[in-house]
Amino acid sequence: MAVPKRRTSKMKQKMRRGANRWRKPLLKTCPDCESRIPGHIACPVCGTYRDRQVVNVDGV
Repeated sequence: MAVPKRRTSKMKQKMRRGANRWRKPLLKTCPDCESRIPGHIACPVCGTYRDRQVVNVDGV
């Protein structure tokens, strides 16, 4: 079985664990209705995705 030759330093441990921290989601602006939405989904307000109407949204 493989065994580490040297002890992992505190700095290396902190850098490795720092990559797992929570980050706020990046929100894009819809070009049609200017609402904030996550990337790669159809806009829930106007129903467009990549400048095309893909979802029929009924006005409530």
